[in-house]
Amino acid sequence: MNAQRLSERLTRVASYVEKGSIVADIGSDHAYLPCYLVHQQIADKAIAGEVAKGPYESARKQVRAEQLRDYITVRFANGLQAIESEDHVDTVTIAGMGGPLIASILDQDIDRLKTVNRLILQPNIHAKAIREWALLNDWKLVAEEILQEDDKIYEILVLERGKMTLSAAELLLGPFLMVDRNDVFRKKWQKESAEWKRILEAIRVAELSKEVQMKKEEIEEKLTIVKEVLGA
Repeated sequence: MNAQRLSERLTRVASYVEKGSIVADIGSDHAYLPCYLVHQQIADKAIAGEVAKGPYESARKQVRAEQLRDYITVRFANGLQAIESEDHVDTVTIAGMGGPLIASILDQDIDRLKTVNRLILQPNIHAKAIREWALLNDWKLVAEEILQEDDKIYEILVLERGKMTLSAAELLLGPFLMVDRNDVFRKKWQKESAEWKRILEAIRVAELSKEVQMKKEEIEEKLTIVKEVLGA
């Protein structure tokens, strides 16, 4: 993977960036995504934000090597603090983190999203946390995607400003993904269900404290949801 040729996962993330956007890529690592977006004339300008010194230096080096310093600004900053009001960022991408971490990044500096109208988020795990955040903060899902790359399964969630309602099943599984129900979707939730059943089996021989009972009920509810959706 490089700035000219992204992984399949990041290529799919890039596909949801609208032409002419000003993008902030949070946790940008080598800044491959911002460089690609500018090279492909999808983004007019971009911010590459990094909180770790090593990746920050890698991003700076990459932007210089690609001769894109006039178009991409690399900032050493925590989360959305990489965005300044004068940037006029309209699109934020965050890829390769857990869903709860992405939600906390958005929550921590939510005021910096004032000019942003599209969030493209790629959680590695627990996408439900992002859907919960969206419901609480008046963002709505406009697209979702699930894919497998190198034996790992990833989800992509695209949000725009607006209100939505989600059922318990939609919150857990994703409203768009539930409709499509492709092979990767089925594989993910069959694997999750198998793990939940293993946990339930372990719980059965454990002392049922109040916390354990609540966990048991939560898992049983999720198993019921997945069984109904997958029809198995």
